[in-house]
Amino acid sequence: RLVQVSKNYRSVIRACMEDMHQAAISARDPALHSQYSTQVSILSAIELIWNLCEILFIEAAAAGPLLLRLLDWVRLHVCDVDNMVREVLSSENPSKHKLFWNVVDVFVLQGRMDEARHLLSKEASADPASMNMYKILDDLMKKMPVPSLSNTQTLTEMELKWQHWHEECQRYLQDGTFASNSHMESICKILLGDEDAILQKKELMTTWYHFLVTRLLYSHPTVKPMELRFYAQACMDLFLGGESSPEPLDTILMAAFEFEMHQVIKECSIALSNWWFVAHLTDLLDHCKLLQSHNLYFGSNMREFLLLEYASGLFSHHSLWQLGVDYFDHCPEYGRVYLELHIERIPLNTEQKALKVLRICEQRQMHEQVRSICKIMAMKALRNNRLGSALSWSIRAKDAAFATLISDRFLKDYCERGCFSDLDLIDNLGPAMLLSDRLTFLGKYREFPRLYGEKRFSEAAKLLLMLMTAHIAPCSFWMTLLTDALPLLEQKEVVFSAEQTYELMRCLEDLTAGKSEKQKFQDDDAEAMKVEMLRLALARNLARVIVKEGTLEGS
Repeated sequence: RLVQVSKNYRSVIRACMEDMHQAAISARDPALHSQYSTQVSILSAIELIWNLCEILFIEAAAAGPLLLRLLDWVRLHVCDVDNMVREVLSSENPSKHKLFWNVVDVFVLQGRMDEARHLLSKEASADPASMNMYKILDDLMKKMPVPSLSNTQTLTEMELKWQHWHEECQRYLQDGTFASNSHMESICKILLGDEDAILQKKELMTTWYHFLVTRLLYSHPTVKPMELRFYAQACMDLFLGGESSPEPLDTILMAAFEFEMHQVIKECSIALSNWWFVAHLTDLLDHCKLLQSHNLYFGSNMREFLLLEYASGLFSHHSLWQLGVDYFDHCPEYGRVYLELHIERIPLNTEQKALKVLRICEQRQMHEQVRSICKIMAMKALRNNRLGSALSWSIRAKDAAFATLISDRFLKDYCERGCFSDLDLIDNLGPAMLLSDRLTFLGKYREFPRLYGEKRFSEAAKLLLMLMTAHIAPCSFWMTLLTDALPLLEQKEVVFSAEQTYELMRCLEDLTAGKSEKQKFQDDDAEAMKVEMLRLALARNLARVIVKEGTLEGS
């Protein structure tokens, strides 16, 4: 199952590589073409390394099948010769093409015997004089023993067959069977694993790891995984020949052949500009239980460290940050802490984005972050004078102080304009109105205009009085409440009882008595007139109610 997961990763990398390749072809801007081509090279190197790690670490191929897997690996990744093969095969007379023998050599070097034999048969039919020589070489290539993926033969049987075949090749070469044709003699030497003969085809192989696999195929077909390191180092030294120093890719592949997983990860981290590859490869190796013994000195294991680094990088992107959340979720030790730190740095440009972030925090019970986001959005809304949105966010944050501040703004707007904005929100506060006294007052006071409009005067009067006597109304709003009582005091029917009228009188006196002489002097004439009108209305109402209540008692 893990091998299949690894193959899925590689198929995604190859798909990306193909997309980049097409983009490079269609790009008209040279700089853009160069950028896409560089990406193709990086992705190709990534897939090359991943494939080798899959063979050696995840699939852990044993001696025998190991060589077959490495041959597939070389055939898949050393594609520089494919154009040459197509050119020769598509020509009118392939056997007369100047690159004919190069193509045959490539097939032999990659262990593609059937294709090599097919090409040689074309040459044999064109050269009847050498027919016997071609037949012998074809027979040798056909009889070459190869390891089996199934368990149909043991390694010992395979080695015996290979030894007999090797001796037969040696005999024909020593007899001078191919002496008259240098190309065929060279192929026979390659079949014998002659190091110099293989190195002469250096340009066709292009890389030291192709040379390694070819050498193993014809010299050590039953190579064991732990022996690879010795052959790999020798082949790299021979192939580079001191002419050039190893590239970062060479160092990474060598570390893989030496089964130094941590070195592979380290070298890839240095060589690549992105954490994607090392994070996902390490995660897969960790699932294979191959990294269990390696903990970092500060506590978190290597898998988690690399996932945290990769996810942190995603959080700097305007849209990929949401993927980063999933990666943090899969880091049991530090994932939560990292998520909390990064989520607070996300710029909340829009309400939609804020709601996304909020949903993430709520799903993970990140209460502190939820409050922080709601406060930020409430403050933004308040600055833009969107009181309804600000109140909604402050309720969500359960911030009583801020809810009180916004409620005061609502009441101030009401005093100035004579009506409430965002009625739907205020009407549907529900239990949220209990967050603060001011919010409770706002929610309750909103009922007064509705009751008055429905001509439920008695209920409206009780509500008004309750709001004043319960001391949840701000003092600055008392005059508004008393002014609201005026139409009720002037109704034909008596609405306020004597006791209620006395309460209203006390509230009015408390309001006026609480003001200093200076404040009274600063109050305009309209305010003074309101007070006088209220006193007159209250006195009249008291007289009417005393007469009414006295009449009721007398009867």
